Amino acid sequence: MPALVQRPAPAFKSQAVVNGGFEEVELSQYLGKWVVLFFYPMDFTFVCPTEILAFNDALPEFAALDTVVLGISTDSIYTHLAWTTTPRSAGGLGPSPKDPSSSTLKLPLVADKSMSIARSYGVLLEDEGIALRGLFIIDPKGVLRQMTVNDLPVGRSVDETVRLVKAFQFTVSVNVFLSRGGMVVDGMDVQDKYGEVCPANWQEGSKGMKADPKGSKEYFAAANTNSTNGHTNGVNGTSNGTNGHANGMDVDGHAKKRARVD
Repeated sequence: MPALVQRPAPAFKSQAVVNGGFEEVELSQYLGKWVVLFFYPMDFTFVCPTEILAFNDALPEFAALDTVVLGISTDSIYTHLAWTTTPRSAGGLGPSPKDPSSSTLKLPLVADKSMSIARSYGVLLEDEGIALRGLFIIDPKGVLRQMTVNDLPVGRSVDETVRLVKAFQFTVSVNVFLSRGGMVVDGMDVQDKYGEVCPANWQEGSKGMKADPKGSKEYFAAANTNSTNGHTNGVNGTSNGTNGHANGMDVDGHAKKRARVD
């Protein structure tokens, strides 16, 4: 079965490069934690190291959110290891030449040499044997909560990934199955930590929306009040524009002639 939101994330077990050594990693070992799984096309390429280093730099922030980050490509563990020891000045993931004391890569790189993991998540380009830039957020129960897939030329935003993790944690569901008996909205059990859902452009600290008729009306009423205030300002702006148009008329109400400019 392909990877689908609200369904268990496809299980996998494979070798990975972790802190300069080889380890076997299995998705099930991260039950109880949030997981960000991101696929990238190939080692020793161009956009890929910028993404991996950006996620690596953000690992403390993800750790504070009880979130594990895993990178994965169809390269072997030996290629992964060679890449992690190549200087960054040469496109590698090794210590920065500007800071020789900088630590080695902390972010685990999973080897999907058989291409089975990329295939199960629906991101494998079969003819080329490489993965698209798929990003998947998996909750502590192993359920897939979010998935996005970029074409090869465009990297992902770490800041947006952090925002999504925070948003899903804000609305975290104890159980996604209807048998729990909670109120169901859009197929999800919304008796969660806050009893709220996240509207568009939600940021940490922003208000959520109560997932019931009364709560949604309160949210929309407040949102439209703010919108109306903004519209009033827009009317004033229109008035100024009208005055500006009046300034383009002569005292008799006729349009002023513009000087010709060739």
